[in-house]
Amino acid sequence: MRRSASRARGSLDLQSATLNAMSNYPHPIIAREGWPYVAGSFAVALAITLAAGWLWALFFWLIAFFILQFFRDPPRPIPTDARAVLAPADGRVVIVERTQDPYLQREAIKVSVFMNVFNVHSNRSPADGLVREVWYHAGQFVNAALAKASLENERNALWIKTADGTDITCVQVAGLIARRILCYVKAGDTVARGQRYGFIRFGSRVDVYLPVSAKPRVSVGDKVYASSTVIAELG
Repeated sequence: MRRSASRARGSLDLQSATLNAMSNYPHPIIAREGWPYVAGSFAVALAITLAAGWLWALFFWLIAFFILQFFRDPPRPIPTDARAVLAPADGRVVIVERTQDPYLQREAIKVSVFMNVFNVHSNRSPADGLVREVWYHAGQFVNAALAKASLENERNALWIKTADGTDITCVQVAGLIARRILCYVKAGDTVARGQRYGFIRFGSRVDVYLPVSAKPRVSVGDKVYASSTVIAELG
């Protein structure tokens, strides 16, 4: 009976989180950053279809549908546990290690999520807090799956301080073909867990640096989903 009640409560919490995420979703299921690309690619494919037929236009329709899927940005359920650190992006975990946080100059637990061109590229805040600082660094565009990308590639870092004083560093890192990092928050802004704060085009990664007391809940190779996957718990 207790297990059934617990499962029922968990299901209700998930449904509530899903409804809350959807009700607060700021835009349609296609990311606003993609509207010009989607409209342009479909217009070209349609024009070629009308002028030359389906056979000649097939390649352009494939491109159009690839662009459409790249810019999808669905709402997600958001866990409400204040100690949970949420995935900032969709993708595959490529690093879970103890290392140096290059922004706050501290020992930290680092979790890195690599996004390939088939993942959703909307970036979400991993926790509730105040944005204390934003750092942008120009850099290279090596494969974002490589460890050196964290320090050599173009990147944009947020320092988030939670209500209990915990410091979290969340870093958008450009990739091999990613040429544009978009960040919509600045120092002094408050962010909520799961809040959409940025976007990266096309293929990239996000690094999260946590206090060494944090307990990772993912391993290298795991697939994670922005806002809905818990990647760590704060100690």
